[in-house]
Amino acid sequence: MKRDFLKKNFDGDSAAHARAVYKGSGYEPEHLATKPHIGIANTFSENSPGHAHLRILAEAVKNGIWQAGGVPFEFGVPSTCAEVAIGTKTMCMDLAMRDLVAGGIEVVSSIQHFDGLVMLSGCDNIVPGTLLAAARLDIPAICCTGGPMLTGCLKSEPFMLSDVTEFCYGRASRGEATKEEVLDAEYQACPTMGACPTMGTANTMQILTEALGMTLPGFSTIPAVYTDKITNCRRMGRRIVEMVAEDLRPSRIITKQALENAICVDLAIGGSTNAVMHLIALANELGIELSLDDFERFNSSIPCIVNIRPNGKYGVDMLHRLGGVPAVFEQLGERIHKECLSVSGQTLEEILKHAPKTPNEVIRSVENPMSPDGGLAILKGNLSPGGCVIRSSTVLPEMHHFIGTAKVYHSDSEAHKAIIAGEAGPGNVIVVRGVGPVGAPGMVEVMEATEAIVNLGIDDRTALITDGRFSGFCHGPIVGHVSPEAALGGNILLIEDGDRIEIDIDRRKIELLVPEEELAARREKAVIPESGIQKGFMRLYAEGCLPPERGAAMQSWLGKR
Repeated sequence: MKRDFLKKNFDGDSAAHARAVYKGSGYEPEHLATKPHIGIANTFSENSPGHAHLRILAEAVKNGIWQAGGVPFEFGVPSTCAEVAIGTKTMCMDLAMRDLVAGGIEVVSSIQHFDGLVMLSGCDNIVPGTLLAAARLDIPAICCTGGPMLTGCLKSEPFMLSDVTEFCYGRASRGEATKEEVLDAEYQACPTMGACPTMGTANTMQILTEALGMTLPGFSTIPAVYTDKITNCRRMGRRIVEMVAEDLRPSRIITKQALENAICVDLAIGGSTNAVMHLIALANELGIELSLDDFERFNSSIPCIVNIRPNGKYGVDMLHRLGGVPAVFEQLGERIHKECLSVSGQTLEEILKHAPKTPNEVIRSVENPMSPDGGLAILKGNLSPGGCVIRSSTVLPEMHHFIGTAKVYHSDSEAHKAIIAGEAGPGNVIVVRGVGPVGAPGMVEVMEATEAIVNLGIDDRTALITDGRFSGFCHGPIVGHVSPEAALGGNILLIEDGDRIEIDIDRRKIELLVPEEELAARREKAVIPESGIQKGFMRLYAEGCLPPERGAAMQSWLGKR
């Protein structure tokens, strides 16, 4: 059905004030009532390589919109890079950026009465924030993801920011690195703009945006610095005007089947554990039932087939060269829903007619996977009846079943110091608690301790659990999203030094090996620590967010915790 482009709030004498405002911004008033208005939400910032190039892409999108007869209106949306906050009190705020992004786009687009949207973004919680906004507004929308950076090189070997993070919180923290080694690492890790080229949260969510059908086919993995990115952005600008005419809305694209496709791709790429929360929160916006059980259901039939770090050895730029997301879908065969629609107007079946058919070293076949099951496993037990998440494809075989002695800490930095000092390590299950959505508030990325475990080579004898979460860089025997969290009285609050904890990935279990009567006695005496932030946006987040297994977004209208 073709839409009438006449915009009544810009037509006639009574709308002179609205046209005058846009004339003051440089627009020609006589075109405002008869052309589609396209909002361009740009998360450009100079504090992240994932967003620093988005002005260039926005100009290409605007050119395409003008070419197709639309009127583009660019506006700014805040964005961050959590790497800068590691080890600081503000690390807990990063997840809540998703809600700020979604809310900002929602409010601006509603007040300005945009007919359609193109949303530019590139990093961890910013990309899912644009998806939440698209679903909430349900006007024609395309997500323009910034793409990965190119892989760096140090001493003739591939080198990435994740290497620097592990190095910083491992050997360098112990004083086992020279100044020259540190300088070399920081100079070589980020050679171009774009999202860090591992399968971190940024690239995971960019790829899943394409898997959902919310960006152009093949677009998500085009490296940020390729001119293909610019030419495709111009196409995107033309396409959004067509989508407005077709009234093609996100609710027709992000269906239950599309969400299941995204889960399958997430498992196949060994994606970030954060994707679980992001997809569930997105489903919430559209009234679609999605739970941890859906991830577990597909985990048994979808192996991890993509040889990208931290599951393998390559960068996401290599994934693009060998076919990108369509090539991953092609290897999954009949396990996916091919009737799903893309913003291109094509079905997935039509898109895959042009996808590479032959597996390779980077995009393997399901018969020759990186890991026999999906990259994520959902564990449940008395320690996390709500469910928790582990990136199982990155765990050494000998750690798939581990019983260790608890060492309890109340921050990432405190746990990291203990590991570096040799006070926590082999034989231990390190517990970092009080860092969940309500307790932090905001859900801390526990990175210092987890990166130290890997860099110091103790990930074959040491595990970590937390009611916080992890960066997409993180890997190894680390369990996050434990729920209920400590701040809500979950059993993680009751763990004491010396308790035995069992993690069994194959049986999907996580158990605190303490008798129930002892736990009941501890509960009587337990005191929930006060949150460190008592005012401002983070307080509002703590009061309005759902638990991790329900997406951890500010969606309190969906019911109580």
